[in-house]
Amino acid sequence: MNIFRLSGDLSHLLAIFLLLIKIWKTRSCAGISGKSQILFVIVYLSRYLDIVTTFISVYNTCMKMVFISLSIATIYLIYVKFKATYDHNHDSFRIEFLLIPCFILALLLNSSFTVMEVLWTFSIYLEAVAILPQLFMVSKTGEAESITSHYLFALGSYRALYLLNWIYRYYAEGHYDLYAIFAGAIQTILYCDFFYLYITKVLKGKKLQLPA
Repeated sequence: MNIFRLSGDLSHLLAIFLLLIKIWKTRSCAGISGKSQILFVIVYLSRYLDIVTTFISVYNTCMKMVFISLSIATIYLIYVKFKATYDHNHDSFRIEFLLIPCFILALLLNSSFTVMEVLWTFSIYLEAVAILPQLFMVSKTGEAESITSHYLFALGSYRALYLLNWIYRYYAEGHYDLYAIFAGAIQTILYCDFFYLYITKVLKGKKLQLPA
């Protein structure tokens, strides 16, 4: 545990809570990509399967349970509770184009060829691109609500902070994971344009618009 990882975890939790609050308060999931949320559920389930086999710490176990629970709750709100407000037409990204390559890559590039390790590596690769359906949807609709923009910024900050966590651990502990660092770098790069637009527009009270 270090300040970067803790800050990343808190930023991650903030992102999920912002999304849930947005949906619950507006009674609508308009502007939210259900497909991105499906990918995040797959990420958490495949990464945290070890919750039943390996105990690291109370903090670690609680965070895993929270992320799994909240991600499933988000899916419930989008596809069941407020299904009528879900925009199927704009949420049209083909997620199989992300799932299949990530799984194949996990089979080919992993630390050890075991079920748990392949699933963990798969989750790392998939998380790096899981936000693409959401960014695609924002680009397609032309703009995002402020709270959706805050959610995306918090989510992007979480990954950037975790990248700093890996750098810190390399210098402080001599520990590193090339696959996690690579995936984290790719994910952070995907957010770069969004970060710029968030700082120059949303923080000035304007609506965020992504280029089509």
